Amino acid sequence: MTKTSGFKHQTVRAYLADLVGELGVGDPIPSERTLCERFDVSRMTVRQAVDALVAEGVLRREQGRGTFVAPRRIDFEMRLTTFGEEMRSRGMEPDSRVLFSGQAPATAAIAEALQIAPGDPLHHLERVRSADGLPMSVERLWVPVSLVPGLLEDGTPDSVYAALRENGCVPSWGEDTLTAGEATEHETRLLGLPVGSRVVMRAERRTYSDDGPCMYSTASYRGDRYSVWVPLKAPGDVLVPRTRTNDEQVSA
Repeated sequence: MTKTSGFKHQTVRAYLADLVGELGVGDPIPSERTLCERFDVSRMTVRQAVDALVAEGVLRREQGRGTFVAPRRIDFEMRLTTFGEEMRSRGMEPDSRVLFSGQAPATAAIAEALQIAPGDPLHHLERVRSADGLPMSVERLWVPVSLVPGLLEDGTPDSVYAALRENGCVPSWGEDTLTAGEATEHETRLLGLPVGSRVVMRAERRTYSDDGPCMYSTASYRGDRYSVWVPLKAPGDVLVPRTRTNDEQVSA
């Protein structure tokens, strides 16, 4: 790319970035032809500018339809907090749709994570988490019944962390493992993922109270609406996460 073409590419990109601020989610941007005529540049230059904003999650292409303003990404901050707290801190209204709430026996993998015996009874909750009416993640969690027998007696709590605290089991720290992968058909349907955008960020978390593991959870976040923000500090003691073989799966 020459210096001149690079400057033109940056000019088109800056114009589109400013335009997105004036448009709403789902609004189309001007056509390639319109942008070429406006800035007197080639289609390749326009596509480079658009490609950069698509890669950043600012724009979204839909095959056969055009390019549109994408829903804004949400920074997923690595800290021991709830989905509701994170969304409210960003000025969004959280909501949940419960898919399952009840008890289930611990599988071998979950028993290992919670340091209990396979088959021990667990409170199990599966739900779709939304923000401002848009599905953001599919969350599954397990809590040993022996720790908090009445956790779900009064229905599904809005915040499981708050319910644990109220029952004398205070979450104090946790550890997350993040991976990226392709959404399952189940996740694709629940999250309303568009065609060609089936990447999800998977978060596997063990939450601890002072007495040991108190909750194990997994969540699949939309890859087109989430990025990860990790605050860094000086090196300390390393917590080595639990490893799992490729054949070992977590099942509800």
